[in-house]
Amino acid sequence: MAKQIVIVGGVAAGPKAACRVKRLLPDAEVTVIDQDSVISYGGCGIPYYVSGDVADEKELRSTSFHMLRDEFFFAKAKGVKTLTSTRALSIDRTRKSVQVEDLPTGKRSDIPYDTLLLATGSQPVILPIPGNTADGVFTISDLHKAVAIKERLGKGKVGKAVVIGGGAIGIEMAEALTDLWGIETAIVEYADQLLPRIIDWPLATILEKHLRDHNVEVFLGEAAEEIVVEGGKAVGVRTGKRMLDADLVIMAAGVRPRADLARDAGLMVSKTGGIVVNTRMQTSDPDIYAAGDCVEIAHLVSGRRFVAPFGSMANKEGRVAADNMAGIPSTFKGGVGSFILKAFELSIGSVGLSLAAARAEGFAADFTLSSPSDRAHFFPGQDIVCLELIFDRKTRKVLGFQGTGPMNDALSTRIDAAAVAIAAGATIDDFGNIEMAYSPPFSSAIDPINAAAYIADNLCDGRMRQITMEEFYAWMADPGTHPNWQVVDVRHPKQATPFVERFGSGLWCSLPYEQVRDRYLELSADKTLILFCNAGSRSFEVQVFLDHVGLTNNLVLPGGFNVIRRMGADWLPVK
Repeated sequence: MAKQIVIVGGVAAGPKAACRVKRLLPDAEVTVIDQDSVISYGGCGIPYYVSGDVADEKELRSTSFHMLRDEFFFAKAKGVKTLTSTRALSIDRTRKSVQVEDLPTGKRSDIPYDTLLLATGSQPVILPIPGNTADGVFTISDLHKAVAIKERLGKGKVGKAVVIGGGAIGIEMAEALTDLWGIETAIVEYADQLLPRIIDWPLATILEKHLRDHNVEVFLGEAAEEIVVEGGKAVGVRTGKRMLDADLVIMAAGVRPRADLARDAGLMVSKTGGIVVNTRMQTSDPDIYAAGDCVEIAHLVSGRRFVAPFGSMANKEGRVAADNMAGIPSTFKGGVGSFILKAFELSIGSVGLSLAAARAEGFAADFTLSSPSDRAHFFPGQDIVCLELIFDRKTRKVLGFQGTGPMNDALSTRIDAAAVAIAAGATIDDFGNIEMAYSPPFSSAIDPINAAAYIADNLCDGRMRQITMEEFYAWMADPGTHPNWQVVDVRHPKQATPFVERFGSGLWCSLPYEQVRDRYLELSADKTLILFCNAGSRSFEVQVFLDHVGLTNNLVLPGGFNVIRRMGADWLPVK
């Protein structure tokens, strides 16, 4: 008798598992159940459909050879039965059946299974504030809402928009509204930075400045307290500090695993709401598997369980679940949280733990901040990438890697290489030896990922001392907090002079890199010298020399002016 495999959820993990099972067990009866009428679409592409980069919503539901992934496609091309507009109500684990309801008719029936896969995905967080159900308030939870948003935009009904939440979806939607449609858009984020817990402050600040430069207002450290409604329609968002007018409100406050079906069936669900699975994607019931946004997986750096709501992860998990359902032993060990985002002309990404997260986990974490060229410095079109490598001083293990850069392949290439290495437990020595393909149009001879590791090695072994960007910015905002600090700017005098003129030579002095060995006696032994250049490499060389001649009261500002220029600050004399 053919094996009966039932899959609840038809967006990413579910369809992947269904198709994989049919390739492994061609005689299996595979049924996919989904409460939506539209299945197997690229949910991560929704912001790009709204922005117009993807012209038609059908493109998000089509294969690479332009077949629409609908009921006909799955039945005729894949041999998979799909029940759309059908809600799974409950699981009877004793009888091994799923009770479902046909939504158009209300008819209920039971579907038996030998093996069941739950791929129920996630649901958006709905903030418990007044006005959250008003007309004009949307979450980015399915393709229907995306179509409705685009229809409003296309009809000219939106002049101003507020996005609640400074995470990935919120930023992508802010770009979509501003870039193509010219909507006056504001982001409201409760935390004091964008992408909290994912990206550290300096790089998040670069992103913030870039958004502002592209006419997106950003309000940090503010909670949305009310969506103001008039005549049943949203007309604005009120925070504790201001009122923001809006014809459209996007609630992008995160997602939660959709695990009610599993919980009600008595399956193990974690405190954070994810379905508990083992490395075979098997739940606490050996005949029930789970995959995708609804599950928790192991973080390969921290060891904790976490939810990774990415279509790429869902597809991997779906394949592993399918293998095991077909009797082929397969494991999914976990992930390292690889992430990358496009924001206008900027890319920003990370993998592993941020510095703040690593320290919260108890690691003896430190960081490098560098700003090298994304390819050979002499190659036309080269640009700067700003990179942070997070490592453990005790074990030298790399805990995370993150960065910003231009909208090309420079950052994603390094993030991907770091992801493989971090997943394997690499140390800073391993990172220093990662072999990256080299050619001047693509990279420098010393690749930026190797250079970041060399800096970490110098820090670990005590050859380099640094000041954080947070400490430097706090001091520049109020120099009186450290009256004995002085910046030693080793860049060309034309670059340094505007700073000297603004702050005075007592706070900011110019001493060009090539003159340090001849003029170091001009430096004060009574001051803490903050060594400043474009990227940090010349500052480190100067530090080594000054230490050699006994002027050890010095600190390198990592990343240098390349990072600061991209972060922006009120005190900068040049814009």
